[in-house]
Amino acid sequence: MNLHSRILVPLLAIAALGAVYAPPAEARAWVGISVGIAPPAPRHERVIVRRGYVRAPGYWRWAPRRHAYAWRAGYWMRARPGWRWVAPRWVPRGPHWVFRAGYWTRLGHVRP
Repeated sequence: MNLHSRILVPLLAIAALGAVYAPPAEARAWVGISVGIAPPAPRHERVIVRRGYVRAPGYWRWAPRRHAYAWRAGYWMRARPGWRWVAPRWVPRGPHWVFRAGYWTRLGHVRP
């Protein structure tokens, strides 16, 4: 192996690894669910505080096969320093209700 190959092969390997690396990003997905029936009131869930974790509260999800809402129980997620969890929710839009998925947002950041 000549000097040119000894330098070029490692550089190409580093470049290939750099091309597939994706730094963490703030993901905001919109789920397009629109329902003509208002969701029921949220259920009360008894919660015990867990240090280092954030509670994603339960919410009503739409079950299309049943044509009805189904309760999705809350769950724990590891806290992300500098970030805040925005819970999923139903938003009224005219005669329908639109589901907005939960997401992480940076502290102090206002969602457009």
